[in-house]
Amino acid sequence: MGSEREERILIDTYHTTVHTLDRRNGEGAGRRRYMQRDGRFPVAFEKVPGDWSPYLADLFTTLVEIRWRVMLLLFSLSYILSWLLFGLLYWLIAYVHEDLENLDNSPCVDNVRSFTAAFLFSLETQATIGYGVRGMTENCIGAIIVVTIQDVLSCLIDTIVIGIAVAKMASARKRAQTVGFSNCAVVNLRDGTLCLSLRLGDFRGNHILEGQARAQVVRYVSSRSGSVVVSHQDLEIQGRDIILATPTTIVHRLEPGSPLYSLGPANLLEEDFELVVSFTYTGDSTGMLHQTRASYLPADIRWGQRFQDMLRLGKERYKVDYALFNQTAWVQVPALSAEKYDRGRSPDRTGRRRNHVLPSVKRCRESHLPRPGVGVVQDSYF
Repeated sequence: MGSEREERILIDTYHTTVHTLDRRNGEGAGRRRYMQRDGRFPVAFEKVPGDWSPYLADLFTTLVEIRWRVMLLLFSLSYILSWLLFGLLYWLIAYVHEDLENLDNSPCVDNVRSFTAAFLFSLETQATIGYGVRGMTENCIGAIIVVTIQDVLSCLIDTIVIGIAVAKMASARKRAQTVGFSNCAVVNLRDGTLCLSLRLGDFRGNHILEGQARAQVVRYVSSRSGSVVVSHQDLEIQGRDIILATPTTIVHRLEPGSPLYSLGPANLLEEDFELVVSFTYTGDSTGMLHQTRASYLPADIRWGQRFQDMLRLGKERYKVDYALFNQTAWVQVPALSAEKYDRGRSPDRTGRRRNHVLPSVKRCRESHLPRPGVGVVQDSYF
């Protein structure tokens, strides 16, 4: 427990709640992820204000969100405890009616002369098994009332179990696993402007999704007391509303006002931020609202690359090669921040625009980028 606490830092985001951010899955020295690559947030809540009453009031959502093994344990206990409870009631009825000792007495329930027999009759009644050995008689009105209550309760338990099981199997998290973002983001030129782009695709065939994409830059600054202040800045995305019939590229132009406007390949890895993206959509087969999330550290942003083309035109239909979903190619891109690049392209005093020489592949290899595995592509589109 002590070692686990040492791997966490505090996030000061709410005056009565303390959150802890896990340092696992970070890339690079001292890197911490605000959100993991699979969309989960490594945040643990401590000393949450209030009690458990809100969770019990919304019991359905609570049961849907718990783990499968916990849910199965609770449902198994609900059946077993109900069998024991009604078995105890049947045993008490037989005891009061003197069915346990007097074998010549007309019993309330046939062949219920012990607690074991009463438990088996309760199980057979609620599970509608009915072996034919034990059965209700018309001698005791109390036993008839108990059987009626048990039948109604068994229908209620079955409805809850089936409903929650179906809701968990149709959970939005499962559908989100088949809609994903690319493993990296790229920076290249688009219409003469430096742009940050990433790819989004639906891995399930014959499903057209319509939704909205969103991106934020998350920064967390540690204070001397050990707490962390988290800030969020929205990124302007071109074509935020997306119809995901084929893989698409999400584009953010590095223009004035962008949080990434002053960052270049030289100081990109020195920055401590995280790019969090999400795609919220409605499933066409279920009509349920889903969300897919991903995050990118500065090490996941590749400067001077573009995504490989995936879409091809066939004889009768379009063809998408998902083997190229995360593949990139090198392009000639200025090894400057967007701010310096725009400043270099501004008119000088003579009215002429300054010529900016694009870096060669050798210069790219000398920067923080890894050595390219393919040749330089001379175009500058995505």
